[in-house]
Amino acid sequence: MEVLFTYLGYVVYVVLALLALWGAYCVIMVWRRVSQTRFADEHEQDEFMTELEETLAAHNFNAATELCDGDRRAMPQLAMYAINNRELGYEKVRRRVGERFQQDVMSDIEHRLSWVTTVIKSAPMIGLLGTVMGMMGAFANLSSGEKVDTIKMAEDIQFALITTACGLAIAVPLVLCSASINIRLTKMEDLIGSGLGRLFESMKSMIPR
Repeated sequence: MEVLFTYLGYVVYVVLALLALWGAYCVIMVWRRVSQTRFADEHEQDEFMTELEETLAAHNFNAATELCDGDRRAMPQLAMYAINNRELGYEKVRRRVGERFQQDVMSDIEHRLSWVTTVIKSAPMIGLLGTVMGMMGAFANLSSGEKVDTIKMAEDIQFALITTACGLAIAVPLVLCSASINIRLTKMEDLIGSGLGRLFESMKSMIPR
């Protein structure tokens, strides 16, 4: 039984380590994705939108497409999609641009964030499992009917506390990172929403109803 608990203890440590690595990886990927997708601030987006509006006002769609094509952020790519599909009609283009934003940008980010949430929920549970296992080992030592091995008992209690601490140490930073990412996502959606509003206002007279 003691050998079994030892192996299970190693398994708990390995699972916690894998959860920590996976959670950190997902956070980094989401952070990079958001940074690559959004403009740094409203002023930077305003500069882009002003230049785009000037080309659209001159009905120079080729120049507008070239301006957007060189920028891989969400707003320029959505603008290029709207310009290239303007013959579909105003309402259909507006609907499709919204769908494209959800499918190409938000779905990937939300998928990664769902994994971060899973790690946040799982890490304390795995830590709690280690706590239960450690306490079971300690009580088994007490109930053996033999002389209590205080060193072994201390090791079991230490294992119980370490796994709990590791689970919380994984979950708490990820909660803070997730909150920060959600704030950045909200700002990104607001920026893109205002940018699309300006885009469709500029294109309203150019797109058939």
